[in-house]
Parts: sequence; C-alpha cells; structure tokens
Amino acid sequence: MAFRPHNSQERIIHRLKISQGNLEKIIEMTKNQVYCIDIMHQIKALERALQETGNVLLENHLKICMTEAIVKGKKNEAINEIMRVFKKSS
Repeated sequence: MAFRPHNSQERIIHRLKISQGNLEKIIEMTKNQVYCIDIMHQIKALERALQETGNVLLENHLKICMTEAIVKGKKNEAINEIMRVFKKSS
C-alpha cells in the first residue's frame, strides 16, 4: 500500500525524503564509478523530485500565505515576494 500524505507538510517531507534517497543513490553510484549516463539519469530524477517539492510548497503558499496577505491588504508585497523567487530561478 502506497504512502498517502494527509497534509502539505507531510507531502513536502515525503518529497524531500525521495530527493534525499535520490541523492544518496547518486553519491553511492559515483563512489562505485557507475556508468556516467546512469548517474545522469539519477540526477534528472533528483531534479524532478526537487521541482515537485517546490511545486507543493508554491501551492501551499498560494493557498494559505497568499490568501492571508490579500485579506490583510498586503497583496502587492506578497506578489513581489513570489516574483523575487521566480527571478532567482531564471
């Protein structure tokens, strides 16, 4: 039976543990001088796992933090905060 996280924090921790497992595998593969392409496949899996973690965090932020900021009249500050994160990644 697959693990089914109940809330955002559990989903985030679950995703981070997946990423941790991917990273541990990459380190072990590198130590064992596994074929480079196989290591690259694992690196791509790690990147996807981290991207999905970021997506879960963003979704949670938009649903909770952004909503609270709008209610408090701080919409522009909240938008600017999110935009700074996206500008760092481009």
